[in-house]
Amino acid sequence: MTYRIERIGLEDWERLREVRLAQLLDAPDAFLETHEMALAHDDAEWKDRARRVNDPGSVGLVAVTGTPGEWVGTMVGFTPAPGTALLLGVWVAPEHRGRGRGVTDALLDAVLDWARDEAGAQRVVLTVHEGNARAIAYYRRRGFAFTGGEKPYALDPAARELEMVLPLA
Repeated sequence: MTYRIERIGLEDWERLREVRLAQLLDAPDAFLETHEMALAHDDAEWKDRARRVNDPGSVGLVAVTGTPGEWVGTMVGFTPAPGTALLLGVWVAPEHRGRGRGVTDALLDAVLDWARDEAGAQRVVLTVHEGNARAIAYYRRRGFAFTGGEKPYALDPAARELEMVLPLA
C-alpha cells in the first residue's frame, strides 16, 4: 500500500473532526479529551482547529492512502518557544500500524523536516502517557530520550505524562 503525507488545509475541518473522533475511540488515553468531549464541539471549534494547524509556527500532517484519499494517520507540530517544536496529535489507524508499513516513520520524518527546515527548531519535545509502551518504544527507536519531566495526565491525575526530547542536528 502506498501512503502520501499531506498538510491539513483549512477546508479539511470536517475530515479533521472525523479522524479525531476515530482517534479518541481507538486510543482514549492518548489524547487530552474524551470522545464525548469532542462530540460536543460545534463546527466553529473544528474550523478553529484546522486554522490553528495552519498558523505560522504550526503544521498539521496526515498520512493518506487511496483515491480520493483516506486519512490513516496524523501528527501535529507547533513551536511553543523559539528553538523548540512540540509533537502532538500522533495517531495511526490500527490496520495501518507496524514498522513494515512505514506510516508512522513517514509522518515523523515530515514533522522533523518541518521542525528543522521551517520552524528552525533545535529540538522536538513530546509527552507520552506512561502506560503507552508501544509509543514509548517507537519514540526511543527514533532517538527520543526521557528528560525526567513529567506531569499528571489531564483525564486521570493518578497517571503521568512523561516528557521526551529529540535534539535536531
